[in-house]
Amino acid sequence: MTAPGRHTDAELAALIAEGAGQVLLGVAHGELLEPRRRGDVGDALAQAWIAQVLQMHRPQDPVLSEEADDDLRRLRSDRVWIIDPLDGTSEFARGTTHWAVHVALAVDGLPTASAVALPAQGQLFRSDEVPVADGPLTGRMAVSRYGHSYPSAAVADRLGLGAVHIGSAGAKAMAVVRGDVDAYVHAGGQYEWDNCAPVGVAQAAGLFCARLNGEQIVYNNPQPYMPDFVICRQEIADDLLRALRTPW
Repeated sequence: MTAPGRHTDAELAALIAEGAGQVLLGVAHGELLEPRRRGDVGDALAQAWIAQVLQMHRPQDPVLSEEADDDLRRLRSDRVWIIDPLDGTSEFARGTTHWAVHVALAVDGLPTASAVALPAQGQLFRSDEVPVADGPLTGRMAVSRYGHSYPSAAVADRLGLGAVHIGSAGAKAMAVVRGDVDAYVHAGGQYEWDNCAPVGVAQAAGLFCARLNGEQIVYNNPQPYMPDFVICRQEIADDLLRALRTPW
């Protein structure tokens, strides 16, 4: 067994995201559980495993997780782990591949060590190893399975971007990191655990990440609601923000 404290924060984030993904693949194995129960069990078991690992390896760090009570010690700490044990529970329950595990350490409100696993796709993205996103532009953007929001529709119209429908937030964000799409614009409301790790990985890949008004994204707020953000290629960031300011 590796002694607590032996891993760097980035290594630990990656190992947790990968390990929780293996737990979730076990839950889904053989489709032995019906969809709703599969989602509930996945949320619970991934959360329990992650909580135990962090308690062993980073016992002094508070945690903000979708599946746990809010540990308000985080508001007095400069280091906070922000976790989504299963991003896209409905996707997982239905048996699609568009679900993710998010693990991020935020220091002074900014993600410094992040990992996003897409276990059903066999992919792990980590902020200390992700390559720079510098391939050719695709002329496409990631949108919800249910279609555009008003801001994303405005961006698509002004920049001429075709829609690629993808399930979870993590899967959409990693599509930008992979270079499958050029942008992901979200305006429907999320929480910090929905995008902290994806933003951390995306920033490490050299992508532009901000609130829709162009302001820096800051985490570990008293109210962890995150109403909007964008992840996109640097080449289109100015045009994208301009489209959001004047969508008509």
